[in-house]
Amino acid sequence: MKNTILLIATVLFLFGCKNDKSNTSIQEHNENPTEKMESTKKKVLSPHTSAMSMVGDAHIHIDYSSPGVRDRIIFGGLVSYDSIWQAGAHMATWIEANKDLVINDETLKAGKYGFFVIPSQKEWTIIFNTNWEQHGKDEYDVKDDVIRFSVTPVISDSITEHLEYKVTKTGETEGVISLSWEKVTVSFSFKVRT
Repeated sequence: MKNTILLIATVLFLFGCKNDKSNTSIQEHNENPTEKMESTKKKVLSPHTSAMSMVGDAHIHIDYSSPGVRDRIIFGGLVSYDSIWQAGAHMATWIEANKDLVINDETLKAGKYGFFVIPSQKEWTIIFNTNWEQHGKDEYDVKDDVIRFSVTPVISDSITEHLEYKVTKTGETEGVISLSWEKVTVSFSFKVRT
């Protein structure tokens, strides 16, 4: 009888230990995927960013998503020549100024505007459009353009990996807005209307 009780106690003990190991294994199994998921989160390919500056008493703010080159042909490839482009990824790029700006001898009233371009090999068309809140160029309509003019792109030997905008102060009430991506930079001057 003692041997039977001892045998039953041993079996229960061993079964209990096996269960604990099994629970530990299940717990480890449940914890590991979370750790793996956190360590393998995808890097944002076109991070949302902005460029801004004070020029005179004007605050200029550019809001855009910044795609990368990632070994692709950008202009004339990913971004077609002679077609409207939202000058960024995802939502249309927008530019806001709290003061009137003079650009290409035209007045851009204080406010927020969609910023679009039409790239080509020899010249780019720069466009300020009243519809600033749209996905890509889905709702772009030429009738909403307020300023449109051409600039000559500058081609570099070096690559700008991510699309980058800059607002650079060049005088007390003057500045330059530029965008660079891949080997291309386009820029234009502006003055703050006083």
